[in-house]
Amino acid sequence: MKINLYYGGRGVLDDPTLYVINKMEDVLHELKVTTVRYNLYELKNSITTLPQTLKEADGIILATTVEWIGIGGWMQQFLDACWLYGDKEKISRLYMQPVVMSTTYGEKEGLLTLRNAWDMLGGLPCEGLSGYVEDLAAFQADEAYTRLIEKKAENVYRTISQKIVDLPSSSQAVKRSITRTHQNDLTPQENEQLSKYISDDDYVRRQKSDLEELAGIFSEKLGEELKDGPFLKQLKESFLPELGFSASYQILIDGMKEPLYIVVDGDKLDVGYKEILEPDVLARMSEKTLAAVLDGDATFQKVFMTGDMTAKGNFKTLQMLDKVFPF
Repeated sequence: MKINLYYGGRGVLDDPTLYVINKMEDVLHELKVTTVRYNLYELKNSITTLPQTLKEADGIILATTVEWIGIGGWMQQFLDACWLYGDKEKISRLYMQPVVMSTTYGEKEGLLTLRNAWDMLGGLPCEGLSGYVEDLAAFQADEAYTRLIEKKAENVYRTISQKIVDLPSSSQAVKRSITRTHQNDLTPQENEQLSKYISDDDYVRRQKSDLEELAGIFSEKLGEELKDGPFLKQLKESFLPELGFSASYQILIDGMKEPLYIVVDGDKLDVGYKEILEPDVLARMSEKTLAAVLDGDATFQKVFMTGDMTAKGNFKTLQMLDKVFPF
């Protein structure tokens, strides 16, 4: 039999949880049980990979200390990793004994949190152990407490070896009905591989760098698309320079955020999307109307005369649009 212990405290010398799990390990060793302890504070950068260690265990002990409130961040991270990356099928056959000691207040709530979390994961429960310790020396010296701790260790051994069953839990029914959409479709092997990647800081940094590079490429391409955005390519390809002619046009296109500008200076053409100051002609039309002009189905003068385009400025300059852009 193999039992893994996951310790979520800070590892300080006067932590009563350390005393309790040391005693429990001694008893389990006498019962010929193999134990492996994982100190989460030492493994904080690889907590996401720890659900892999559940595979070879017959049972686990989750032990933590309430120093001010709750079960502590490292234990919470471990449980989160079990939810996200753990092999749920393996967990469903795995017994868990919660151990929560407090130096302030809240050991009962902490014990309930661990039990509920394991229940939601689908695992099997063992009777837990919790207590408040004000004076560690006095606690260690009390033989009655020592016997109780030893009994709890014997109990987890007995529960696992005899495969003692528990009555069905309503939380399992609730979990099946309300959390189904939160489950990912990855296999346990894929989850395991994913958890390895997430815990690898170098890999995460490389991924972020790659994403930034891709974002830059897409941003550049998007910029190119905007630069050669709607209608600009047709205007550039159809441009017929008129020597000695120069003018600026601003066309407001319904439904588009930025206005189209056209600046002609002899054989030079500048087109794009932005607002320019004091254009010679300011016009407004729909996107459909402009498309019809650029496709050769109409002319600027025609859509102006029919009222599909409104304009103000120099009328002769407006007429020149059809000369420099003979679509």
